Amino acid sequence: MLMNDPLMIVALLACLVVLVILLMGINSFRRGGEYARQNSNKFMRWRLIAQFVAVVLILAFVFFRRQTGG
Repeated sequence: MLMNDPLMIVALLACLVVLVILLMGINSFRRGGEYARQNSNKFMRWRLIAQFVAVVLILAFVFFRRQTGG
């Protein structure tokens, strides 16, 4: 099953990290003021990096699943 695959678990955790960073960025907009100015771009950069890592992990999972025929 898919959930027994360690690469899939890591990819799902990476997606969860993206969600957490996204929520932190949304929260910074909600707080507004100086906090938003200082942190909104930082959260966006972290989210983009995390999304890239998540997509690479998902593509690796698909690639290796096709190679093993599972």
